[in-house]
Parts: sequence; C-alpha cells; structure tokens
Amino acid sequence: MICSVVILSSLCFLFPGVLSQVQLVQSGLGMVKPGETLTLTCAVSGVSITDSNYTWHWVWHGSTSYALSLQGRITISADTAKSQFSLQLRSLTAADTATYYCARQTQ
Repeated sequence: MICSVVILSSLCFLFPGVLSQVQLVQSGLGMVKPGETLTLTCAVSGVSITDSNYTWHWVWHGSTSYALSLQGRITISADTAKSQFSLQLRSLTAADTATYYCARQTQ
C-alpha cells in the first residue's frame, strides 16, 4: 500500500499597502509521498523582500513555530535577486500533513 502526504497550500495572498499592493504568490502545491522532499516558493511583489519593515513567514498548523519533529529536516531560504523565499521540508511523514502558506508581518 502506498500512502501519500497531502500538502495543501494557498495560491495567493493580497495585502493592501499605502502606495502599492503587496502580492505573495505561492507555488509548489501538490501531493508528496512520505520520505520525499517538499519545496514551496513564495514570490513577493509590490515591496522589496529586503525591506526591514516586514518579516516573511511560512505558516502551518496556524503557527510559525517549528516543532521539534522538524529539526534537521527544514530549510527556509531567500533569493533576493528573484524576490522570493522558499520552504524545503525533507523526509516527509504523515504528521507533516498541513496547510502551508506564506505570509508577511509588519514590524
């Protein structure tokens, strides 16, 4: 029997800004089998990803906190040239099933 870990993610979040609209577009949703690697990317437009007025987050299970079970399996990185940040989660298990989405937080 083959089990699959279903990773659900939202496609787009819009945040109103004073002068422009900040848009976060997420890619990489789908089904990933246990033991495989999940990679999600969030492209940011309407504001610089290096703007110190914001922090960028990956949210799952309604939290940005890392569970101990993720230690050593998770990598979050940013590519400022492409204005995007990514989440990579290795060696997936059924316990990793969640809705994953990217978000920004105003400082």
